[in-house]
Amino acid sequence: MKKIIITGGAGFIGSHVVRRFVNIYPGYHIVNLDKLTYAGNLANLKDIEDKPNYHFIKGDITDADFIDRLFATEQPDAIIHLAAESHVDRSISDPIEFVLTNVVGTVNLLNAARKYWDGAYDQRRFYHVSTDEVYGALGESGMFTEQTKYDPHSPYSASKASSDHFVRAYHDTYGLDVVISNCSNNYGSHHFPEKLIPLAINNIKNNKAVPVYGKGENVRDWLWVEDHARAIDVIFHEAAPGETYNIGGHNEWKNIDLIRLLCSIMDRKLGRADGESAKLITFVKDRAGHDLRYAIDATKLKRDLGWEPSLQFEEGLEKTVDWYLSNEEWLADVTSGHYQQYYKAQYTSR
Repeated sequence: MKKIIITGGAGFIGSHVVRRFVNIYPGYHIVNLDKLTYAGNLANLKDIEDKPNYHFIKGDITDADFIDRLFATEQPDAIIHLAAESHVDRSISDPIEFVLTNVVGTVNLLNAARKYWDGAYDQRRFYHVSTDEVYGALGESGMFTEQTKYDPHSPYSASKASSDHFVRAYHDTYGLDVVISNCSNNYGSHHFPEKLIPLAINNIKNNKAVPVYGKGENVRDWLWVEDHARAIDVIFHEAAPGETYNIGGHNEWKNIDLIRLLCSIMDRKLGRADGESAKLITFVKDRAGHDLRYAIDATKLKRDLGWEPSLQFEEGLEKTVDWYLSNEEWLADVTSGHYQQYYKAQYTSR
């Protein structure tokens, strides 16, 4: 049986990856390692929490001694590393937290892997999940490829760029079997409602202002989270050691156009007059260092491993809206903070 530790598995993307691996690979044992910060919610995984090939461990990747004990006890065959601080606004107000989690935490995992996998690197794998924000910003044309030079503009993207470099360095220096993927903006179910799409859905539902930075001209490439989990699956199993793959949805949208589409879908779902929800759009002061445009070229991933997105954005957004409107209890628990108190009482760090 292959044992895989998935870090950050209670978060948005991580929970989809955990669910996929637990359900599709019953011969694997999946260890979900999560600190359960505000963005980690075990309610995301209630449908699989009793599966025999799954268990959860609460722990902090910035604690090197804990990570050492974890590797010694669990003896994992692989790591899929998603644990990260990821909200740009939070990185601007508290950059040190991002350095500790995204850089020091990643190096702690790499050191433990090097120590406990020594002599058997060809049978182990360290998969590091990163972001397209490490590449900086694009103008009106062009796309990020795997050869694009790094040019991070926020403390968040700088911390992820640093962690990417450390992962590659451990491959080049120590021979660790590593792979890296850099993904575009994800959307879908179980997304913490500080991010654009779930925040807008929740605010529209409750007739609250929908904030849009600047004039809403910033462009993002949107990737359905379940397509991302499928890409991680393929890369984990089939990529050559040391490879990097970009994962994108081929769905570029200006923020204002996205929000207007979302308003239209919400009007239809809620039985409102067309254009009613759009009245909630409120332009706010632009974020410091706000990159104008990201766009991912995922040609290499399709060419090498056969992956491509399964959904166009409009279809995925419909599915996303339906999920939030059908899971009001989940949303209420998250926005109220109740979910943190519930799980805090059940789990303590090792």
